[in-house]
Amino acid sequence: MPYRPEDHRPDLGLLALRLLAGGLMLFAHGLPKLLKWPVLSGKFFDFLGIGPAPSLALALFAEVGCSLLIMFGAYTRYATVPLLVTMFVAAFVVNGAAPWADKELAVVYAVVFAALLIGGPGRYSVDAMFLRGRR
Repeated sequence: MPYRPEDHRPDLGLLALRLLAGGLMLFAHGLPKLLKWPVLSGKFFDFLGIGPAPSLALALFAEVGCSLLIMFGAYTRYATVPLLVTMFVAAFVVNGAAPWADKELAVVYAVVFAALLIGGPGRYSVDAMFLRGRR
């Protein structure tokens, strides 16, 4: 079947990608860290040399806040950047000396967030609603 400009399938694919990647990051990584704040804030990996609690706060900003933005398709391209940084730190700094299997999930997330950075949120997003309103 040839592609037609009015075809919504690519936008449905971007919606599915946003909901899956954002939802998995939020519920499998961000919220568990948030719920363990009292324990983790004293021993979280200090990747910037600013202390464990501020480092955890930055990771939570990405994994909770930016994941929610991505799921809604709001400021999508901006929201991918903190998640990309977080995934690269997880893969190549935190797990730098570990075997590939320990880095793989973070790299997969990074590739998905890079695809959303490049492709944008699609027409089923808050970003698209505001863009339509400006035209």
